[in-house]
Amino acid sequence: MILSAVNITKSFDGKDILKNASFHIEAGEKAAIVGINGAGKTTLIKILIGELTPDEGEVTFSKGLTYGYLAQNQNIDSDNTIYDELKEVKRHVIDLEQNIRDAEAMMDILSGEELEKHMENYARMHDEFQRLSGYAWKSEITGVARGLGFTDEEFDKSISTLSGGQKTRVALGKLLLQSPDLIILDEPTNHLDMNSIRWLENYLLNYKGAVLIVSHDRYFLDKIAGKVIEVENKKVTSFTGNYSDYAAKKEQLRATEWSAYLKQQQEIKHQEEVITKLKSFNREKSIKRAESREKMLAKIEVLDKPIDIDDRMKISLKPNCESGNDVLEVTGLSKSFGNEHLFSGLDFNIKKGEHVAIIGDNGTGKTTILKILNGVEKMDAGQIELGTRVHIGYYDQEHHVLHDEKTLFEEISDDYPTLNNTEIRNTLAAFLFTGDDVFKRIGDLSGGEKGRVSLAKLMLSDANFLILDEPTNHLDITSKEILETAIAGYEGTVLYVSHDRYFINKTASRILDLTHGRLVNYIGNYDYYIEHVDEQNARLFGSSVSSVASPAASGKDLVTDTGYKYQNAAPADTSAATASSDASTSGAQDWKAQKEAQAKKRKLEAALKKCEDEIAKLEARDAEINEALADPSIGTDLAKLRKLSDEQTEIQEKLSALYDEWESLSTE
Repeated sequence: MILSAVNITKSFDGKDILKNASFHIEAGEKAAIVGINGAGKTTLIKILIGELTPDEGEVTFSKGLTYGYLAQNQNIDSDNTIYDELKEVKRHVIDLEQNIRDAEAMMDILSGEELEKHMENYARMHDEFQRLSGYAWKSEITGVARGLGFTDEEFDKSISTLSGGQKTRVALGKLLLQSPDLIILDEPTNHLDMNSIRWLENYLLNYKGAVLIVSHDRYFLDKIAGKVIEVENKKVTSFTGNYSDYAAKKEQLRATEWSAYLKQQQEIKHQEEVITKLKSFNREKSIKRAESREKMLAKIEVLDKPIDIDDRMKISLKPNCESGNDVLEVTGLSKSFGNEHLFSGLDFNIKKGEHVAIIGDNGTGKTTILKILNGVEKMDAGQIELGTRVHIGYYDQEHHVLHDEKTLFEEISDDYPTLNNTEIRNTLAAFLFTGDDVFKRIGDLSGGEKGRVSLAKLMLSDANFLILDEPTNHLDITSKEILETAIAGYEGTVLYVSHDRYFINKTASRILDLTHGRLVNYIGNYDYYIEHVDEQNARLFGSSVSSVASPAASGKDLVTDTGYKYQNAAPADTSAATASSDASTSGAQDWKAQKEAQAKKRKLEAALKKCEDEIAKLEARDAEINEALADPSIGTDLAKLRKLSDEQTEIQEKLSALYDEWESLSTE
């Protein structure tokens, strides 16, 4: 164990953020911290690295452990070039190399005892140099820089001229080159393109040290994480496996918690009904039994109601009218900005109901294509034709469709004047804006909040063709999953740009890869793209082009923009038939058990009703006898009085037995 957090508690302004949070990290372990925005993930990280002090609890690192931390945004203040800044991380290796060279030169002028001591020192330095992989420091620097998306031409760029995202990439490169025992990363993929993310995945997978990651990139977490540390409702829970394993276990756990809670609530309600019924019998034995049940009920440890995620967005996207089958036809599309050429002669089309993702490296022009389609940018050449009855709904990652000076309420009401106050508030509430939130200015919102407002407007629109630019940016995992469900179930047409590979995998039926100034078409989701991208690039652009290692072909068709198609038949899986047979047998057994349980329940319910009817009948007769015994005329008729008295005694005996039977049946 290299890191241990025990019973960490932290509050801000009297509000608990973390309560008795505990987890640990083993040497070489790859772990992820997940949770909705505001759950306390960053607070937990800051406590781990000592930026915040916990109110209670303790963080312990193993003796001599080194760790490095990368925050989401870095503002490196340096006049160095990118290469020189990265080179500074290896300064001790570079200095050691120079000392070795100086020592080699001294060997020519020393002799005797001095030479012997010098040789010993030289041997120690040489061993240390080899231990530090000193001969590879140059290739390490260039490999990391290229892996994080910097071209060789950019190596000489000054740090002071870089954007915030580029500076964060430099900071990440420096951290990786330091090779600490534990790397702590907060949203490391935010400023990386897909190739760089895939490179980082491979780097971290092969990294000998431990890694702790905070990320909303679920595909990345699936590749890297062997443990998921969840922060939810002030508690921290650890799950073994990657993100998909965690999501499945979490769903099972939530279902189990709800089942246990509902079962206990049902039992409590049942016991309360039995107690009320026993007291209504108004006999000493029944009252004592009721009191006994009350004592037992008081001792029950009542389960807390499981936390349902009420802060989830409630998105419903439905096209109000159907478009024609041909939604979009683009021919000869070209665009340059000054001397920067993006693409030329692009041809593609979109059919009704397709969900198409445009992917590619940063700077290739993906967002520019969407802006041209929406009239935000002008094309240099080409033709764009929309099909019949096509209505576009545009989601802009820069949120130009919003007005900073308006409140949220005004933003909706001005664009949709037919909506009343309640309808507007309900719409905003579905996107987590409640109460006085609706009177916030758009200009005062965070990026994620602006994204939610844009999605709300999209939901209200009459669009049947959604064009989305990075729709998952700034959303937490929970919100992404809700958006995925809405997009995947959308019956209209969708064209979007995204770096979120998990989102693409769940929602795309086709992928257009913008690479080398052209679009390559893949009929499938992101996993399918990964299987075939290297082969396609080699075929279309030459064998020297390769972006990712390609797994074995999956036996699916591949259709490219050149019409190329092949079929690679997968061998038959005989285990499928066996699994199907086992499943069938298991299903039959489950069905039989379910039918038997239902029959038993019906039998018990019938017996209970019969018992209750008999009790009601006898109690009614007992009340009639009491009324008759109160009649003065009966008091003088000894024979009738005795008959009624005997009948009442018999009724009481029957009722006593029926009460016991009812209690037994009711409990069962």
